[in-house]
Amino acid sequence: MNLRGAVAIVTGSSSGVGAAVARMLAEKGSHVVVNCTRSVTDGERVVAECQALGAEATLCQADVSIDADCRRLAETALKRWGHIDVLVNSAGTTKYVSHYDLEGLSSEDFLRIFSVNTLGPFQMARAVAPHMKARGEGAIVNVSSTAGLRGTGSSIAYAVSKAGLNVLTQSLARVLAPEVRVNAVCPGFIQGRWLKNALGDGYEDHKAHWETSSPLRKAATPEEVAATILWLVESAILITGQTIVTDAGMMLGPAGSGLMGKRR
Repeated sequence: MNLRGAVAIVTGSSSGVGAAVARMLAEKGSHVVVNCTRSVTDGERVVAECQALGAEATLCQADVSIDADCRRLAETALKRWGHIDVLVNSAGTTKYVSHYDLEGLSSEDFLRIFSVNTLGPFQMARAVAPHMKARGEGAIVNVSSTAGLRGTGSSIAYAVSKAGLNVLTQSLARVLAPEVRVNAVCPGFIQGRWLKNALGDGYEDHKAHWETSSPLRKAATPEEVAATILWLVESAILITGQTIVTDAGMMLGPAGSGLMGKRR
């Protein structure tokens, strides 16, 4: 896909991976709809960063768990630029509860997490799909997690929501083809504010563990994950319905473990 002049909506793009994707798309010459739910100041900063890169960008405050807001996001792009080419579903939420604490999650917790992490991407895809199909080309990338592949992560509800997102990716890829490609990325640990706020004093220990235990000896930055998303949008023309694991190899098991023996 030629990204110069393309129109992209990036949900949850006031910080983290979403913000990195917005900036990279802007650098490629795309027009970008930046989205936030509450962090308007952060969203405005990302818009300014995109504009400084020479792109047109606008902010749309919207909650992806609300269908009307998803349709308003699509309309924001259409009214400004007349078409939609790219959707990156990066908005997400969680509640940090030990998987052993089965009483720590209420039905309301499950529904809130599911509504943002799984229903939100479905509603966004539904809002943009007719416009992408009419143009004959489109790309959707869902930001999932290795938690959805391993049943790990910040809570059982979070893991289930991301597992659902992975299946949603397959289903949408099937029904939106051949015009629209739909894929997902599954990061593990990502450096930045999300995990700093969640882990507190334990953040550096978790980061160090990833840097010493993953086969590639890396703890991903938002920009490194965003680079994979950009590749799926721009270059991966034969790839659809896939979940691309971007975790420095941690899904393979800690480096030097198992039958391989010690690292030499």
